[in-house]
Amino acid sequence: MKKNWGTVLLSTLVVSGLTLTACNSGTESKASGDKGKADAANSVSTAGFPIVKEPLKLKMFTRIAPTNGPFKDMPVFQDYEKMSNIQVEFIEAPTDGFNEKKNLLFASNELPDALYRSGLTPLEAIRYGSGGQLIPLEKLIDQYAPNLKKLMDAYPEIRPAITTPEGHIYAIPGIVTVGSARTDKKWINQAWLKKLNLKEPETTDDLYEVLKAFRDKDPNGNGKQDEIPMTARNGLSIVPIMAGSFGLDFQLGYNINLENDKVNIWMGSDRNKELLMYLNKLYSEKLLDQELFTQKEAQYLAKQGSGNTGFFFDQTNNPMLDGKVESQYIGIAPLKGPHGDRLQLASPVPRDFGAFAITSVNKNPEATMRWVDYFFGDEGSTMLRFGRKGDNYELRDGIPYYTDAFLATGNQSKITPYAGGGAPHIISEKVASYINPPQVQEAQKKLDPFMPKVRYASPMFDEQTAQKINVLRNDIDKYYEEQSTKFIAGALPFDKWGEFQATLKKMKIDELQKLYQDAYDSLKKQK
Repeated sequence: MKKNWGTVLLSTLVVSGLTLTACNSGTESKASGDKGKADAANSVSTAGFPIVKEPLKLKMFTRIAPTNGPFKDMPVFQDYEKMSNIQVEFIEAPTDGFNEKKNLLFASNELPDALYRSGLTPLEAIRYGSGGQLIPLEKLIDQYAPNLKKLMDAYPEIRPAITTPEGHIYAIPGIVTVGSARTDKKWINQAWLKKLNLKEPETTDDLYEVLKAFRDKDPNGNGKQDEIPMTARNGLSIVPIMAGSFGLDFQLGYNINLENDKVNIWMGSDRNKELLMYLNKLYSEKLLDQELFTQKEAQYLAKQGSGNTGFFFDQTNNPMLDGKVESQYIGIAPLKGPHGDRLQLASPVPRDFGAFAITSVNKNPEATMRWVDYFFGDEGSTMLRFGRKGDNYELRDGIPYYTDAFLATGNQSKITPYAGGGAPHIISEKVASYINPPQVQEAQKKLDPFMPKVRYASPMFDEQTAQKINVLRNDIDKYYEEQSTKFIAGALPFDKWGEFQATLKKMKIDELQKLYQDAYDSLKKQK
């Protein structure tokens, strides 16, 4: 139930393209033009339930995570079918190989009515939308999605994040309004701090001294130097976690600072060099986990639950609960860096782009939009995330909590498509009790003063520009990740920094920066 923000920001190509060319089915995509669709629209209620008077069947292609059970067995979809009078047949594809199967659907033009939890990239949305295989959703949202429209009005950063340069919306994101679901907390072992008579670190220098004490002074009391002072998720996830202490931001879904409305890709900057040098110092002195670049997610989670780690990062406290060591840890504020910076990384409010889309073969797009809109309200999101009242959850002060009996079964991830991420719905304070318990809320309070006022998501580029960015980023991102890993691990000395900068220039990082600048300028004009 966690989101790996570091990997998302540094490793995932938000604009990654496809090698397959979509078949053009524009002749089928007259959104509401023919009489059949007009008749269907007339039978769709704009409020309340059922959504349609006569039973309706829809097919939706979806990703099923390893932790999930079959969607047809989930109470949310069983109960919602009765409420809405719409039966959904889910075509389930496992996470491994999902993108290949999704691409094949479009390449063969054998389309379902909708794609649910589909993880469409912006480039895919534009390509398949302009090619006629996905339909524009903006008018449907205005007429049949009151919950989503309300959110888009309340959070103006949502609309430009999902609107193409031509003004169309081809895919709906997941939306996160609760701050604690948009951040990785900075968890430190307070039991070790107390035992060693140390204060919570406030600066990067403080952290260095604390980590040395964790390494050398046997805070677990077993007489062995087996403590892990600091760890993080695999690879370069440590960079965005610590970047804010060096004044480095992640705007527009990339390694970008916005300074006086100017886009600055900071990968070759002096500030980034300082960050990598700091991480190299921690790594070389064995203050940073030596398995950082090799460990799997399961190993990382096990270290959180072991109680033998001094400092780590996670959205929730769930792994600690498994090990019954949650009382050992507290969240701390972002560390003040050498120039006084204390920025907190946070994902955008429109967090999961391309979570839902409607295809051109769908004869009931109005009913389909009403169907998905329910989950962008607290009532529908509660059903999606918590199942049935009484059987799975209870209300405390109006907030849903899993019952103790249901928690004891360990089946939480079996009853909800939320587990594994990417479902089209809203995560608000009213539906986040499982990922936002008191300990997490307290940790988030330490981060709130340092959160960005606006976190711009990756812009929607036209297809030609998206292809250019994809080509540039394929080379630049791979080079940056490889070289940064070497800098941190000590395999590449910092006297090679000039060569690193020169290579980024040769890879046309300045051209990439201009493309993002143009997109940001267009975004500002929309506001």
